[in-house]
Amino acid sequence: MRGKLIVFEGPDGSGKTSVLNEVKKILDQDGIEYLTFREPGGTDISEKIRDIIIDNDNEKMTARCECLLFAASRAQLIEEEIRPSLEAGKTVLCDRFVLSSLLYQGVGRNLGIEEVKKINDFATDNIRADLTIFFDIDYKTALIRKRKNFTADRLENENFDFHKKIFDAYKKMADEYEDEIKKIDASLSIEDVTKQAIQLIYESLEDKQ
Repeated sequence: MRGKLIVFEGPDGSGKTSVLNEVKKILDQDGIEYLTFREPGGTDISEKIRDIIIDNDNEKMTARCECLLFAASRAQLIEEEIRPSLEAGKTVLCDRFVLSSLLYQGVGRNLGIEEVKKINDFATDNIRADLTIFFDIDYKTALIRKRKNFTADRLENENFDFHKKIFDAYKKMADEYEDEIKKIDASLSIEDVTKQAIQLIYESLEDKQ
């Protein structure tokens, strides 16, 4: 039986990674086997590509180059880790996936969602998320929090207008594809956000039976 690919998505600083760490603790306690990956990254090659993408010194990087680097990192992660795990029936939790590229490069960089989708259909060999959890929180609040607590990378240092375009696109996609993208209120405490996320995950895993 094929495993499940569950993706955490949202604006920079939305708390995805922190909640994912809390979710892992609950899954461990309940004896549920899973693997976790981050994007871009997740393999030795993908992490090297990540370093290039987020490096603040790479200010001359073009939108198309950025898009292709994300897709290249994803292609390596798919072939090396995600596909074999899903074929083995394992649950995979991923911090960002294709939706991020559709919105950050397709909308934020004005490359077009359909154009970016074509690139990523090839990169992923049409592997899609079974569940996408959208961390719904005001983009400005999230970004200020991220910049306060961490050194911002090249994309996080983009201006608020860039991040607003992406957040608005997240909201629109979540409304249009509500069966695939489930919104949770990420403005609440980490405990409450974790409860929302784990409920959706368990509902998705039950569908696997």
